[in-house]
Amino acid sequence: MNGADVLGDTLLANGVDVCFANPGTSEMHFVAALDRRPQMRCILGLFEGVVTAAADGYSRMADRPAATLLHLGPGLANGLANLHNAKRARSPVVNIVGDHATYHLPYDAPLTSDIESLARPMSNWVGRIALGDDVGKMTAEAIWQARQAPGVSTLILPADVAWSDVGGSSGGEPRPVSIAPQATRALPERSAIEAGVQSLRSGGRIGLLLGGQALRSPALEWAGRLAAATGATLLAEMFNARIERGRGRVPVAKVLYRIDASLTQLADYETLILIGASVPVAFFGYPGKPSLLIAEGCEVVQVAGPHHDLVATLQALAEDVGASRTIASAASAPQPSETSDLSTGPLDGETVCRIVARRMPEGAVVCDESLTAGFSFFAHSQAAAPHDYLQLTGGAIGIGIPLAAGAAVASPGRKVIGLQADGSGMYTVQGLWTQAREGLDVVTVIFSNRAYAILHGEMANVGVNAIGRNAARMLNLDDPALDWVSLAKGLGVEAARATTAVAFDALFAAAMTRPGPFLIEAVLEPS
Repeated sequence: MNGADVLGDTLLANGVDVCFANPGTSEMHFVAALDRRPQMRCILGLFEGVVTAAADGYSRMADRPAATLLHLGPGLANGLANLHNAKRARSPVVNIVGDHATYHLPYDAPLTSDIESLARPMSNWVGRIALGDDVGKMTAEAIWQARQAPGVSTLILPADVAWSDVGGSSGGEPRPVSIAPQATRALPERSAIEAGVQSLRSGGRIGLLLGGQALRSPALEWAGRLAAATGATLLAEMFNARIERGRGRVPVAKVLYRIDASLTQLADYETLILIGASVPVAFFGYPGKPSLLIAEGCEVVQVAGPHHDLVATLQALAEDVGASRTIASAASAPQPSETSDLSTGPLDGETVCRIVARRMPEGAVVCDESLTAGFSFFAHSQAAAPHDYLQLTGGAIGIGIPLAAGAAVASPGRKVIGLQADGSGMYTVQGLWTQAREGLDVVTVIFSNRAYAILHGEMANVGVNAIGRNAARMLNLDDPALDWVSLAKGLGVEAARATTAVAFDALFAAAMTRPGPFLIEAVLEPS
């Protein structure tokens, strides 16, 4: 048995049985070890950004780590943007990064790099295996760290460690190292809960800002009772890993992305109580505009962080304010006027969002990187069928297509819907090939406005209202226009184009009834 075998066994012994991979020469012994372990599902991504985003999507839905397999420092570097998103989502991911044999590193071969320095900004923990006998305990440590934070762990596997013979203490084959069960998350200090109770009883305009596990249904039930009993408003952080939404679930509004809108949204709050969330800040700094989105004088009460038991925290708050038996209001089905024929009129982002919200089935998983064109989807979908909502977390675009692939691997039997801006979709378009190869039940909707429309808005935010030729050529995607139907078909995914609301409605309705990957290019009318 070699080091690569021990690594594979330790992953499996600790419940890590999916590996998203793009390996190279230095990882071949680990590839061979995985080949000897059919329990491990190995999924190829044609670009490392696909690999890391898919691991993120898997972990958000499975609530346990996936592994990645990346080739040396450059392979890791290709995947860093979506590891940044995974870190912001607090997704448990175990990166396995191969390196040159230890004796080869001093010769500075062309692919030699400082892997630790590349990994640290996007990882909560980084470790390098020095000896074959350390493989089991180092792999177990990486898994434990990924679960505990939760977050990204990066484990560096030199090629000679992977191929080295590993003997047990008695000379027999070593056993995989199993980690202790994850410790139960604790309640915050009693003083923090009491501060929250006092604030909830104080009156005035109170916001209860939720993040992380506080946006799952059990926690939202308690939050809804608090809101009903005290008059507090439920808010979600601007960008969240996963929210359980839809009819029958407690509704929650997100802090808005656009800075002027978010400043108006939060202007009247006198108190903001944080449950697994941070103080809202502007996504960027703008001339003459503040970084903090809350009003001056707003009291911030930090009750619980992401590492606390947020369900128990909200339950304790509800019991202390006498809201444990209060009925939380839930989102209801839309009224008849809201379900009227949406297939007439122009095909714009608003119409696409309304149709998707109306047509998607119960239990769907929505992966949203629609950006500008799909801003209204979140509001429309509150009264949709119960679903899980995943979104871009760290702002590094190019997550959507592979995020949906990973979510589908973790959620067999559930329809996954990818809402995808055209510009950011091109960053990891290779993820469609992975969807096709794995036969994943993903319907991708491309919001084809043929521009980096979000950047047109950002130009206005910094005071530039007249865009000339140079700026237009950096912000528009219309010369030549992207052909998403051809791109998808070339990567093995069946696709069709809709240029009218009627056509999109028919295509999306049909896509909801058939299994496997499918892509709809929704060509939006110019705004």
